[in-house]
Amino acid sequence: MVTAANAPGPGAGSAVLDGLPPLVDHHCHGVIRYEPDPGTFAAFLTEADRPPAAGTTFFDTQTGFAVRRWCPPLLDLPAHCPPEHYLARRRELGPDETRRRLLTATGIGAYLLDTGLSGDLTGPAETAGAGGGTGHEVVRLEALAERTAAGHRGAGTADAAEEFAGDLARAVRAAADTAVAFKSVAAYRHGLALAPAPPGPDAVRTAARDWLGAGAPRLTDPVLLRHLVWLAVATGRPLQLHTGFGDPDLRLDHADPTLLTDLVRATADTGTDLVLLHCYPYHRQAAYLAGVFPHVYADVGLTLTHVGPRAAAVLAEFLELAPFGKLLFSTDAYGLPELYAVGSALFRSALGEVLGGWTASGAWSAADARRVAAMIAAGTARRVYGLPDDGPPDAER
Repeated sequence: MVTAANAPGPGAGSAVLDGLPPLVDHHCHGVIRYEPDPGTFAAFLTEADRPPAAGTTFFDTQTGFAVRRWCPPLLDLPAHCPPEHYLARRRELGPDETRRRLLTATGIGAYLLDTGLSGDLTGPAETAGAGGGTGHEVVRLEALAERTAAGHRGAGTADAAEEFAGDLARAVRAAADTAVAFKSVAAYRHGLALAPAPPGPDAVRTAARDWLGAGAPRLTDPVLLRHLVWLAVATGRPLQLHTGFGDPDLRLDHADPTLLTDLVRATADTGTDLVLLHCYPYHRQAAYLAGVFPHVYADVGLTLTHVGPRAAAVLAEFLELAPFGKLLFSTDAYGLPELYAVGSALFRSALGEVLGGWTASGAWSAADARRVAAMIAAGTARRVYGLPDDGPPDAER
């Protein structure tokens, strides 16, 4: 059977991938349960939040071409078939069978799923079940705070703020009992240039009073965003931080990971690992931070999916400065199971091409290349998130 894990391609058959363990997708999202119409499907291929320009299509992107390269063979079609043929076959199979085929082809053994997005999406267990792996939850801090605030919204009093602050602290601690990690999207809500020190209780109460009194459902206050970060750090669970590109809701220049430098310094002795997600086009900056701060890690996910055949070049740039045990694989797949298939296939292809090339040149030994490949694919994520080889995560970590 042709799968995304073994389909032919540049570097895909390289000996450095021999014995690669099941991948740990350390940052991903749920998959839609319904069959999307063509426009909805194409919208998942981009970070844009509006329809394409007249006369264009989101299929004419690196992500769109990658879907047409890797996914049709998994649905019994030739690679690069026209989008309309692919979508017709998808409708024939239905969403459940399409999801099963695509996810089982990825070689992913563990899914660490951010549950902070709304919509009719599969959860950790359902997603992992379709792919034959295990599922674990990553709790999005801002979504947790907004749910906690729902019962207090509109009550801009000191008592309401005090009660909310206590409820929020308890909610974060309770989430840490079951989640493998937390995630912050402060890059979207304010930007990464947050003051590094934890805010004092009076500042938290004042910010909470103002936010609750305004009745705004969306949390953007920098004091509360910083407070959430420190509540998560106090649990000892790893903290994922969105950096780099995303949808137009963020300012890209406010998502440069080097803006986190002071916060990184402030958290250095807390025992909590920070994982920088996505990173592009600041992936070299993220690699630098991972190189000089022991508790900082970098993620190659999402980026590789969006750069398509340039994935090997970008992965090589990650590996210029980042220690090899500080990089993690993810797909950041959202909505479409195709994005899991593409993310895993491009990762394997890029990894084989880069490490295979360095091995062939004599710069690396084959044994070292295989060891590093296994770390990036799964070993480092299992260490950082406290995942055993099989079974549930270690809740005592």
